[in-house]
Amino acid sequence: MTNTATTVSESLDSRRSVRAFQDRPVDGALLRTVLEKASRAPSGGNLQPWHLYVIGGERMAALKAVMRQRLEQAPGGEDREYDVYPPNLIAPYRDRRFQVGEDMYGLLGIPRKDKAARLRWFANNFQFFGAPVALFCYVHRSMGPPQWSDLGMYLQSVMLLLREAGLDSCPQECWSRYPQTLGTFFQAPDEWMLFTGMAIGYRDESADVNRLRTQRARLDDIAEFHGL
Repeated sequence: MTNTATTVSESLDSRRSVRAFQDRPVDGALLRTVLEKASRAPSGGNLQPWHLYVIGGERMAALKAVMRQRLEQAPGGEDREYDVYPPNLIAPYRDRRFQVGEDMYGLLGIPRKDKAARLRWFANNFQFFGAPVALFCYVHRSMGPPQWSDLGMYLQSVMLLLREAGLDSCPQECWSRYPQTLGTFFQAPDEWMLFTGMAIGYRDESADVNRLRTQRARLDDIAEFHGL
């Protein structure tokens, strides 16, 4: 589904982590509009702690070339500055993560025992799954967990507005594996810490992987109502 979403509900329902994009350019003016609108996202104390690097064209091609070489040199990544997932993930969170992996690789026809094929597929992250545009979100090192939640609200707003504009995205915390490489590429000040990347473009409807629709917990499993 690449048509525009006309309501917040449609944007939420049609938003996916898209892992195959069309070879179709994204209008820079449209992207600027989306990012400006997203700035109305909630931010405690109005700190607005996000800082973005947005790339396309020659700069995107340059980063892809850097990452092809970097994956050969350091396939396990660099010194990481935060854990994407808790080291000892417990149920039901561990089960949900396991299930989405099995569902995705099932669509791709890659069995669990084929570790090499799964690693080759994972490497597509660092080519942005063919997306023509990407953004990287940084945060000042002085910020704490409440400000990290602000980043999430801003990025969620970006993704919903992209759907409203007929675009799709894939948030990519995998980039936290290569913070030094990206810091050098962007010449980011030392006081800025990389949070995540995001691929942006138009969904390739013909790609099997884009048929993935992840499961969600039942409301009764995640919410308690008191006095209602």
